[in-house]
Amino acid sequence: MINIIKYNLHDIFRNRVVISYTVFLFLVSVSFFNLDENPVKGVMSLLNIVLIVLPMVSIIFSTIHQYNSSEFTELLLAQPIKRKTIIISQFLSLSISMCTAVIIGIGIPVLMYYPSEAGIMLVLSAVLLTLVFISFAVLTSVIARDKSRGIGMSILLWFFFALIYDGLLLWIVFSFSDYPLEQPILILTALNPVDLARILVLLKLDLSALMGYTGALYRKFFGSDTGMILSAIILMLWVIIPVVFATRTFIKKDL
Repeated sequence: MINIIKYNLHDIFRNRVVISYTVFLFLVSVSFFNLDENPVKGVMSLLNIVLIVLPMVSIIFSTIHQYNSSEFTELLLAQPIKRKTIIISQFLSLSISMCTAVIIGIGIPVLMYYPSEAGIMLVLSAVLLTLVFISFAVLTSVIARDKSRGIGMSILLWFFFALIYDGLLLWIVFSFSDYPLEQPILILTALNPVDLARILVLLKLDLSALMGYTGALYRKFFGSDTGMILSAIILMLWVIIPVVFATRTFIKKDL
């Protein structure tokens, strides 16, 4: 497994996309913190990058890399190597490279300008979201044989979780405002990793009031230590479950 990871990492860094991505994140992060004396505003600006750009880049780059590595995957399948080892090695390679980019590009500027609980939560949320959407990419690349179809599925997944889901949640809140929606809202929020990451950072910044009634609800549940731990567990499940499904599908798949 280690040799496969090393080769994949070499292949990933060779095309320089991850290096460019790291530089982009670093420059953007430093720029945001230098735009205003208040570092909280820099974190808020970075939060938008974390919630929109990071998932998009993670899922699209990972999906494309998986399809571009199909010949190498076929070569590995001809060797006495378990399929489970191959797919997990690919996931770990992508995770190491993309998370390294996030830690350097966002983590270092945050530690330089705003070393606080909120800053650490922002970096952790960025890393977890990166892992979540890499796991989505691995799953779609296993399910769809056609490259264009797989990339299309990945883009739709990103579009749904990053943009459409919140609109649907707002529609539910307004349409059923006469009914008690506390528990359904919490459950629906947990079903979107992007929303979970947003809430965790906003709570650490003490800006939950900006979300109105739902902000008070989120603070009541997610603001406690138990809520934070549960949120982290849910985000980890969002990473693990797609990888498990991808592994099982890859093992049974006729290539």
